[in-house]
Amino acid sequence: MTNRLRCFTIFTMRKKDLIEIVARKAHLTKKGSKESIETFLNEVQKALVKGEKVIISGFGTFRVVSVKDKKVIIPKTGEEKIVKSHRAARFSPGRTLRRIIRG
Repeated sequence: MTNRLRCFTIFTMRKKDLIEIVARKAHLTKKGSKESIETFLNEVQKALVKGEKVIISGFGTFRVVSVKDKKVIIPKTGEEKIVKSHRAARFSPGRTLRRIIRG
């Protein structure tokens, strides 16, 4: 058995890239595609700010969780610091997305 290293191409999809893909595949102008994507993202943000869960079937779920105060140690200085409680967004991939990623 030989060890094989897999080569992965690292690509970061930015909003600009997504706009171009949607414009091409949906036969929209880039302006129309940009408005659609920005509207979608704004509505997801509004729902999360309200504390609502956003479920996109086949993709995943966005939700807001409360994070308690916690004590952390800064590795560089060894200094202890307390991170205050706050709300944070979390994403859980749906079953379909998990299957696709696993391969």
